[in-house]
Amino acid sequence: MIGVLLAAVTLLAAPPGHDWTRFGYGPARSSAAPFATGITAANASQLVQQRVELPGTADSSAIELHGVSVAGAARDVFFLTTTYGKTVAVDAATGRILWTYTPPGYSSWAGSYRITTATPVADPSRRFIYTASPDGRVHKLAVSNGRPIWSRAITLLPSREKIAASLNYFRGLVIATTGGYIGDQPPYQGHVVTLRGSTGRIVRVWNSLCSNRHALIQPASCPASDSAIWGRAGAVVVPGTGRLLVATGNAPWNGSTNWGDSALELTANASRLLQNWTPRNQDELNRDDLDLGSTSPALLGNGLLLQGGKDGKLRVLDLRRMNGTSRAGPRLGGELQTVSTPGGTDLFTAPAVWHAGSTTWVFVADNDGTAAFRVLGRRINPAWSNSRAGTSPVVAGGLLYVYDPYGALRIYDSSTGKVVATLPTGQGHWNSPIVVDGRIALPEGNANDHKTSGVLDIYRLPRASASCCGGA
Repeated sequence: MIGVLLAAVTLLAAPPGHDWTRFGYGPARSSAAPFATGITAANASQLVQQRVELPGTADSSAIELHGVSVAGAARDVFFLTTTYGKTVAVDAATGRILWTYTPPGYSSWAGSYRITTATPVADPSRRFIYTASPDGRVHKLAVSNGRPIWSRAITLLPSREKIAASLNYFRGLVIATTGGYIGDQPPYQGHVVTLRGSTGRIVRVWNSLCSNRHALIQPASCPASDSAIWGRAGAVVVPGTGRLLVATGNAPWNGSTNWGDSALELTANASRLLQNWTPRNQDELNRDDLDLGSTSPALLGNGLLLQGGKDGKLRVLDLRRMNGTSRAGPRLGGELQTVSTPGGTDLFTAPAVWHAGSTTWVFVADNDGTAAFRVLGRRINPAWSNSRAGTSPVVAGGLLYVYDPYGALRIYDSSTGKVVATLPTGQGHWNSPIVVDGRIALPEGNANDHKTSGVLDIYRLPRASASCCGGA
């Protein structure tokens, strides 16, 4: 009897603490955590939900830092940025809001079309986080109390250029990208900005239109507009080299200074374009509003990457020779394989890539389905699929977590697609979960509703209570 009760306590106990420092878990945006979470197929259905009221809608994902000092005590803390730029620290154990940072000028855009859907990123020191706001600025905030350390504008026209994609960080640089607002109202240009994390100084700017100009530009001064870099993962960091991968949306393309509807590799500080892949039907994508950049590149390992788009296609590319050569230029095509997205429809989400032993899995979800693929050689092969909608999937502890924005969080056996638990939640848009330390954090809501309130769902394993073992 004692052994059974001890086993039950072990089952429900949280694992050692870990961090989830950014969208996609790490700089490469694999969305796959390598550690056990304490949540298993056996206990997932026992998760208990808490709904936390937020001072805004977080149409993105949370991050988490384990055992950091906030409000005078060591805590596990979730950090989220709302659509109007408020950043909130939430005690992961209790759901209590510990501090809220409100950017200057908040009242001038709150409730308007001007939003951000960027997930914050943590500094490696774990003492600071970096966030975005609708005035086109990136902020460095103290983890302990939300105090601003610096703030830097990365656009000269924030009423047209939006920080939509999640922030990233690598080797001392904060990495941010810009896109446009719904309706693609010109003028704007997608660009990549690297900032020195210590000071906020802009290190480099790479413009995807008028790319021969290497600074922030007044959008109207460039003859071309659009080319948003707005996929959920934003800039993806290539392990080892630190090079950056991004994808652009609808815009002109000429293979020299304008790079609409292309997957692109830049140097680690975004000083120079190294490679491009541009589909043969780029003109058609641009004409029909079928942004390639509705999703960011996903690294598959073994020199491969995956690029989706609003045209319902997934393309496998050779990372070393994206367009069939090793350099950028006026060349179209060069993909190794093309397959359909799960529902054959627009892909607005980031794939998850999980290396399990000798097998690499890729999980993709859209508004019409969820699918798993195995990487075999230089191709991806279907493993399982269903017709359940999903946002950006994550893998943690060997389980697959997919938020259905119509109102459910499903937990799957990653290798079979069997649903092991379905958790209640509200409706959303681009929100996606993180899973760490026996907890799931999932914000609800849609940025396009322009609300100044929102909800964070926290799911926890039940605590093993002393009463469970009393008298044993």
